[in-house]
Amino acid sequence: MNSKRIGPLVVRAEKREDALAKELAKKVQSHQQHEQRLGDLERFRSEYEAPPMPGSALSASLLLNRAAFLAKIDDAVTTQQKHIATSEEALAIERTRLLLASRDKLVLEKLAASYRDAERKVQARNDQRVLDDLGARIHRRKEDAP
Repeated sequence: MNSKRIGPLVVRAEKREDALAKELAKKVQSHQQHEQRLGDLERFRSEYEAPPMPGSALSASLLLNRAAFLAKIDDAVTTQQKHIATSEEALAIERTRLLLASRDKLVLEKLAASYRDAERKVQARNDQRVLDDLGARIHRRKEDAP
């Protein structure tokens, strides 16, 4: 294999790494949105949970409705926490994929550099061989000339 043949593999590895980086960015943004929603829900719950104003009369049905609504908010908080846990797992997977793609690209880049270096050495040897042959011919001509 030579450096020209490995070039497309390096390009493909770079494209894959870029695609995975974009996917990771989307997952990070989604995770941040989940965390923001959780914060909003918790803030809303704490505001709603605050005791009513002193002197305001609450009937039993209002207290039951309030308790039921707080339970629904608690369910929403629990659901959002599960979304965040799932999102964190997805982030870890995407980070690992990106890390592996980066390593693959780096390996291919090093391999391409190694091939280029080997090709340069072969070319330098060939050039030196041509110069040696030329020098030998010139030397023989000088010896053969009267």
